[in-house]
Amino acid sequence: MILPLFFISCLLLSSSSSSHAAVQDFCVGDLTAPQGPAGYSCKNPSTVTVNDFVYSALGIAGNTSNLIKAAVTPAFAAQFPGVNGLGISSARIDLAPGGVVPFHTHPGGSEILIVLQGTISAGFVSSANTVYFKTLKVADIMVFPQGLLHFQVNAGNTVAQAYVSFSSSSPGLQILDYALFGNNLPTELIAATTFLDSAQIKKLKAVLGGTG
Repeated sequence: MILPLFFISCLLLSSSSSSHAAVQDFCVGDLTAPQGPAGYSCKNPSTVTVNDFVYSALGIAGNTSNLIKAAVTPAFAAQFPGVNGLGISSARIDLAPGGVVPFHTHPGGSEILIVLQGTISAGFVSSANTVYFKTLKVADIMVFPQGLLHFQVNAGNTVAQAYVSFSSSSPGLQILDYALFGNNLPTELIAATTFLDSAQIKKLKAVLGGTG
């Protein structure tokens, strides 16, 4: 009986000590402080208000008068400090006719999309280079696994709209086209690594603001 009683005592001591551990309800992001891998530092709870947990910008249509005819309005920790540290965030996507969110990745989180208006062709490419895509209608939902290249395209002749949610308060974003053509990576290196024609690369750099 001594050995079982010893283990029971250890369990009781463990539960007793853990019950006194500090439990933090939330960590509203202090946007005046630098952001680290774990997110923003917490605001002093005495300065937190209900407005830190409410965000209204997703009710406003984004400006689609741009090259891709699309707008993404994020509600990440940087815009919505109440989600800091909670492992969730959201965004709104507006797509004019012909609009597209080009191939991109979110290295920090998976994404789930729900169509609210219009039709959207969306898909992703697995690490085995298998393509999964489908044209979605209103109320359809699609998930995009973390880190995989994916896209959304307006598949109709009217405005399309969707909301997306992420499994991270700061999922990150890298758009493939801008990573290749929107910076000063030399044309010859892009040509060597993508097998694209140099003239086409220079044309894309001119469109996307790249140099070199």
